[in-house]
Amino acid sequence: MILKAFSIYLQKHKEEIINSRTTATKLLCNWIRLVINKNPKNHVDKIVHKEIMLAENKVGDFLITGKSESGRVLVKALYNYALSYEHYLLSKWLNDKLPEDFTG
Repeated sequence: MILKAFSIYLQKHKEEIINSRTTATKLLCNWIRLVINKNPKNHVDKIVHKEIMLAENKVGDFLITGKSESGRVLVKALYNYALSYEHYLLSKWLNDKLPEDFTG
């Protein structure tokens, strides 16, 4: 249920990933920030509020950590999903490319 909510968010922003304007891990930070900064209205929001902590500095570096063991498992699953989605998009993009497309 939480991965599904995050995957919907990623799909809405896939063009930004494809055009190298952001990464899936930065989108994970943005999604968690959005969920944490609003009042929890559904089970996903409540679980993220309870299990995940986000720290960010002025430069934009961030740290996502779980508040408990189940939170750490959730963070790891979300992070791995973000990476796999980014790799999936890259492999789709590479499908129609030829080696000569990369010679300068």
